[in-house]
Amino acid sequence: MRYAELQVTTHFSFLRGASSAEELFATAHALGIEALGIVDRNSLAGIVRALEASRTTGIRLVVGCRLDLADGMSVLVYPTDRAAYSRLTRLLTLGKGRGGKGNCILSFEDLELYAEGLIAVLVPDLPDETCAVQLRKLSGAFGDRAYLALSLRRRPNDQMRLHDLEILAQRYRVRTVVTNDVLFHEPGRRQLQDIVTCIRNNTTIDAVGFERERHADRYLKPPHEMERLFPRHREALARTMEIVSRCTFSLEELTYQYPEEAIIPGKTPQASLEQYVWECIPDRYPEGLPPSVLKTLRHELDLIRTMRYAPYFLTVFSIVRFARSQGILCQGRGSAANSAVCYILGITSIDPETNDLLFERFVSQERDEPPDIDVDFEHERREEVIQWIYKTYTHQKAALCSTVTRYRAKGAIRDVGKALGLPEDLIKALSSGMWSWSEAVSERNVKELNLNPDDRRLVLTLSLAQQLMGAPRHLGQHPGGFVLTHDRLDDLVPIEPASMADRQIIEWDKDDVEALKMMKVDVLALGMLTCMSKAFDLIREHKHEDLDLGSLPQEDAATYAMIRKADTLGTFQIESRAQMAMLPRLKPRTFYDLVVQVAIVRPGPIQGDMVHPYLRRREGKEKVEYPTPELESVLGKTLGVPLFQESAMRVAMVCAGFTGGEADQLRKSMATFKFTGGVSRFKGKLVSGMVKNGYSPEFAEKTFSQLEGFGSYGFPESHAASFALIAYASNFVKCHHPDAFCAALLNSQPMGFYAPAQIVGDARTHGVEIRPVCVNRSRWDCTLEKVPGTKMRAVRLGMRMVRGLAATDAARIVAARMDEPFESVDDMWRRSGVPAASLVELAEADAFLPSLKLERRDALWAIKALRDEPLPLFAAAAEREMKAIAEQQEPEVALRQMTEGHNVVEDYGHVGLTLREHPVAFLRKELTKRSMVTCEEAMAGRDGRWVYTAGLVLVRQKPGSAKGVMFITIEDETGAANIVVWSSLFEKRRRVVLGASMMAINGRIQREGEVVHLVAQQLFDLSGDLSALADMDAAFKVTSGRGDEFAHGSVGGGDARDRPKKVPQPRDIFVPDLHIDTLKVKARNFQ
Repeated sequence: MRYAELQVTTHFSFLRGASSAEELFATAHALGIEALGIVDRNSLAGIVRALEASRTTGIRLVVGCRLDLADGMSVLVYPTDRAAYSRLTRLLTLGKGRGGKGNCILSFEDLELYAEGLIAVLVPDLPDETCAVQLRKLSGAFGDRAYLALSLRRRPNDQMRLHDLEILAQRYRVRTVVTNDVLFHEPGRRQLQDIVTCIRNNTTIDAVGFERERHADRYLKPPHEMERLFPRHREALARTMEIVSRCTFSLEELTYQYPEEAIIPGKTPQASLEQYVWECIPDRYPEGLPPSVLKTLRHELDLIRTMRYAPYFLTVFSIVRFARSQGILCQGRGSAANSAVCYILGITSIDPETNDLLFERFVSQERDEPPDIDVDFEHERREEVIQWIYKTYTHQKAALCSTVTRYRAKGAIRDVGKALGLPEDLIKALSSGMWSWSEAVSERNVKELNLNPDDRRLVLTLSLAQQLMGAPRHLGQHPGGFVLTHDRLDDLVPIEPASMADRQIIEWDKDDVEALKMMKVDVLALGMLTCMSKAFDLIREHKHEDLDLGSLPQEDAATYAMIRKADTLGTFQIESRAQMAMLPRLKPRTFYDLVVQVAIVRPGPIQGDMVHPYLRRREGKEKVEYPTPELESVLGKTLGVPLFQESAMRVAMVCAGFTGGEADQLRKSMATFKFTGGVSRFKGKLVSGMVKNGYSPEFAEKTFSQLEGFGSYGFPESHAASFALIAYASNFVKCHHPDAFCAALLNSQPMGFYAPAQIVGDARTHGVEIRPVCVNRSRWDCTLEKVPGTKMRAVRLGMRMVRGLAATDAARIVAARMDEPFESVDDMWRRSGVPAASLVELAEADAFLPSLKLERRDALWAIKALRDEPLPLFAAAAEREMKAIAEQQEPEVALRQMTEGHNVVEDYGHVGLTLREHPVAFLRKELTKRSMVTCEEAMAGRDGRWVYTAGLVLVRQKPGSAKGVMFITIEDETGAANIVVWSSLFEKRRRVVLGASMMAINGRIQREGEVVHLVAQQLFDLSGDLSALADMDAAFKVTSGRGDEFAHGSVGGGDARDRPKKVPQPRDIFVPDLHIDTLKVKARNFQ
């Protein structure tokens, strides 16, 4: 018999379904089920994934949704046509707007208003009076489109229940249809289904009770099995195909219309675009348009006209124009940088005259996919652009894409462990021993944690966590991918409020949008643009130089000299360990060298074995040979090595006769060949085309293998060029204006690889004077102050550096001292009106010392002496009393001041950095006794020398392309050292590598030119040695940045609900030597 399963819940019902659409459709294909009705709860979030699974398997998709109404009624609805689908999406938008983020509130009256064209299937529980009332209402609203679902519940008298439901349906002339209420694709997923139920209900498997499914039958069954289970309901079984035939709607029918832009009156969008382009040409080419660019421009405009993409370009142009009118720094990147049109309109900054760009990488007629323009804006001002888009296009026609937040290893371990009732400390131990988000916990890891690998619950936790990884947890908000439409957007997809105010998101992510060929505009945030904007403002204010990204001197020798020395801490893109290690080898001298530098330290060139050949050829150690002049014209700039995606495309076009569209399809298939194997269909054409054009079969095969090896990770040249522009600008400013760069970078935190302590330390090595936070001189932001006798300015740390201090309180302090500085703690308190708690934050940050000469304890003592503000009626009397009785009337107390080590601890604890001695300097005498050398000495060692050194852990990096190798940066008072930890040692000493705040390394120096590493042979955790630095129990955290912050069961983390309440520490007790149990350094972790 023919059968369709019409009640299928995927894991996009978020912690209800336990299987993906791909698994469900593949299983349906194997079982002979003709169609699946996907009915996720109050959501269409997974429907596009279901469409793609349907395309792959050939199993028909019936679009649907399960609506859980406010009165307890549950109804499955299926749109029969395009208009009905729009009514469903509007209905869901209505419910989500009422319910807020993650909720949907709908009544039967709402459903009744949107009922036209929808088939409704009531999901009953018992054949009681409630069911009768619901059936009557459903029949009245939907007529012959109303059905009643018959499903087995595996309870006593199940067949009697089905019989009574059938009788009840006949009474109200509602037809019945069989469903199996599927939650997973095969029986083995039952355990995972129970676990997600526990997670959803925030309970354990021992306490979940009847919330879990009472039987294990809710998986896909073949038609003959369904026939056996429902022998008395053959007509209801047959009606599954009846509903399938009635639901003629397909997602393929959705036609996307881009909004009509504000165009020049009387002109079409294409004519308007062309006029804007010709008007903007003098801005880019004051001396006239070069013939080569003119030819490119005409080609692009012709293709844009053919593809009817002019409105899209006009949209992006209007967004960029608005941002620039508001002084917001922005720059386009990605494949759009291949476009001369984008360059002339000011969207991107890559000149087609000096850069050989490939427009087909951006827009291709054969590909027939919408273009995708990414524009970066200052991250602190992007919200202005977002709100302008909402205001211009309205909330009915504009929304952000969603992102699917999926389970990663640590989250899966934590949630599954809690569901299975594992102790919290055990869950912490399991999750903290994991490096990457996708890493599995091995039996060896379990043994290292002194756990029993044969424990049944532990084994089950690891097994189920592995199954849960990759499953959707909830919908999030895309960083800035806007979908704009001509008509109402909720005619295409449900819209829900975002967690951020004044924002809304659609239920589909960027991959769903791309699958349906809808256009999106990416309005992204880039911290370095904020930094550059602030740096330009500081330079303009203090040095009277008007700089911007477009007016910086090009090919500056001093800037490239600094880059070649890898003195790039804090700059854009070339500040990571791997990039710094490559810089002295590649030795950039021109802008194109910088483009290569940005792209070469990527998985693609590494996977394709292109890095070493390129470097050898660059250094003259390997001869560059080109079999034909055509290949030299394509790969000449990269010395015969195809480093970029565009290189692969050009090789295919020039050497094998591919069209531009075919070459882009080759690029896309390479990007997914590991998953689909689609690249193989191009192999024959590429190899035969190259042989036909005079290349040897061996060379053609080698070329294809090389492209295949890097294609999945290849970096677009246009993207690298866009990033190289910002990289050059940030390095230019750092080289010539290190003071402004340091202040701007601190004012733009959090961002980048390094935290304030390293940024300040690096600025000081560049001769920048750093001045501490001061209640009389600091503003909220870090500022520049004159230094007598020099053009260099000093950086005054701003009150933004003080942990816990609110910006509003800082503003009140700055406003209160405008006329005259504060003379005392009491004077500051009374004039500014800030609460005493804020003064305590400033005192703990030592902000009273620079101008009021009050040490930490003196300032805290003075704050304790402050009296409550008098009531208004007694203000005059209090004023007279204050004049008569000075603050100093409080008996003077001689407080013993903190040691230097204690001050360092307090600096790190409350400012995140210290201007005093480095923490390791206090331990140097003891470290020297143990034969440990400084980091500076270690890095100066000859190749092959054994050294023993130690330092605070700043950065951990374990790139996916590094075959398990861990790179660590440590720091002491003399500088930084670069450590390499092989995978075998990493596994042996995992707890030390991932948990140590301070680490000792015994190893051998590896020197290659100017690149020096210490290859670790032994690792030791010295965190306990730092116990001599403080006299408190709280951990001393040397923050080095956001990338290494642990939470939820990891080092230094834990469940926020389990943290003890903060207890005020006594401030008037002095302990001569400082003691803590552990020192935790927040190093940064990168993959």
